[in-house]
Amino acid sequence: MEILMAILIGLLFASAVYLMLSKSLLRIIIGTGLLSHGAHLLLLTMAGLKRGSVPLLGEQAESYADPIPQALILTAIVISFGVTAFFLVLAYRAYQELGTDNIDEMRGSKNND
Repeated sequence: MEILMAILIGLLFASAVYLMLSKSLLRIIIGTGLLSHGAHLLLLTMAGLKRGSVPLLGEQAESYADPIPQALILTAIVISFGVTAFFLVLAYRAYQELGTDNIDEMRGSKNND
């Protein structure tokens, strides 16, 4: 299972880098989202894909699942959602003002300085 997760993480990272190197602002935002999802899967895989009982005091189980990586990933998902929402609003506002989402066209020409 770890091999399949490693391949999936590699594909997510590769597609995120490809999208982030493009000139479209929307593709860059999608690329950062994919990169964060790849990092979440990497953290989950590094913590170990194990099955166990819920770590409660009353439970008497043979093995317990570690709740720390899951809590860290949940926090990271919430933060990346907020950052992505901010990026989308910023890109929409830039599109309204400039009429394009191309990074090269947003810079303008040297005559406009």
